[in-house]
Amino acid sequence: MVTDIIADTLTRIKNSSERNHETVDLLTSKMVLAVLEILKQEGFIKEFSIEDGKAVAELAYDDKNPVIHKVEKVSTPGQRVYVSTKEILPVLNGRGISIISTSQGLMTGAMAKSKRLGGEYICNIW
Repeated sequence: MVTDIIADTLTRIKNSSERNHETVDLLTSKMVLAVLEILKQEGFIKEFSIEDGKAVAELAYDDKNPVIHKVEKVSTPGQRVYVSTKEILPVLNGRGISIISTSQGLMTGAMAKSKRLGGEYICNIW
């Protein structure tokens, strides 16, 4: 049984990307689908779909090099990390993204900052 489905999702994506797999099978939840939608919008994955109750993500590559270089989980079930709008900073000078869970749903740190929303700091990806 997985206790942190987001950490499991991010780890599977990172490991599959490092091993140059084309797709990765993921457990499904509303939060996982929201994370996948953000990763698709930001170009970290090409596409995702739901097949047989599992999410399948097609990973993005740049000249056979993975687009995802590092995934850093910030908030965990044992230690939640919350940030205000002022505390949301760019990841690697804008080359990466942060994912924040706000009252209006999951969004990138830049989007949360522009909407002046704080929330739970889920992860950084670059």
